[in-house]
Amino acid sequence: MTDTVIRALDASDAQLFDAHPDPLNARAAHQRTTHRPHWKRVALRDGVVVARGAWWGGPDDAEPINVNWFDVAEGEVEAGAELLRSAPWQVELELNLPGDWREHPALAAAAETRFAAARAAGYELLVERFLYRWTPERGLPERPGRLVFGPEPDDAVFFDALRRIHAVTLDAHALKAIEEGGLDQAAREELEFFHWCPSPREWWQLARTPEGELAGIHIPAHNPSGPTIGFIGVLPEHRGHGYAYDLLAECTHFLVQQGAEAVTGATDRGNFPMAANFTKAGFPVVRERINFHPVARTASSAR
Repeated sequence: MTDTVIRALDASDAQLFDAHPDPLNARAAHQRTTHRPHWKRVALRDGVVVARGAWWGGPDDAEPINVNWFDVAEGEVEAGAELLRSAPWQVELELNLPGDWREHPALAAAAETRFAAARAAGYELLVERFLYRWTPERGLPERPGRLVFGPEPDDAVFFDALRRIHAVTLDAHALKAIEEGGLDQAAREELEFFHWCPSPREWWQLARTPEGELAGIHIPAHNPSGPTIGFIGVLPEHRGHGYAYDLLAECTHFLVQQGAEAVTGATDRGNFPMAANFTKAGFPVVRERINFHPVARTASSAR
């Protein structure tokens, strides 16, 4: 077998990225995603693309924040691993898969090839997530009317609420941040993400009980791909009342009032209560996302 050649692409040869089969229909998942040509890389054997990756970041990001498109041909696990290992950016890997990929042997095999390449490159599974997309034909979710919503200009109020929310959480990314740097890091990373989103800061809302007690927060947002449920969180002392649904319904209504024609959302597969709320609010699962994170880097230089 001839050696693998790893190449970074640019505008002149970006078409090489498209010279690879797409069995998991990743292109459909990225219809509203803009990938920079020079953040795309391919692995070639005898001039044929056997693995490819597209790193991604927002329009103002100097470096990519994740790899959100990664394909590996059958039998080319090591080529896929080298593509990741040799990259100058060691960032989280997101694999966007059809919602029913587990039910089809060919799709499952293609997914497992990518998982194997990620693990061989020093990545570990972080979490599996449901991706949702609400559209108008689903009808707007009913507002229960139990909470009072309003803006709050002070980031410190949201920071404190996020610390309290993450003190008892099922979210894998928050748990990872807590393990690395405690509740302050988890809250800080959330705030940084909300500020990174191009949607107005004024959209962030607190939710209070009729008695004025802070019950939770919701963040209607736009990411670079469109309107999305940025964050839903209920304070621990107010859980057990189903308020997460109230927050989700309000967040959806808010985005539609701002002109959204579709709204995306996501939650961890293991977060059964939130998954149930998305279903209740009329958000069908459209895809699944498997998140890997780099935990070890084998010495290798980018080529």
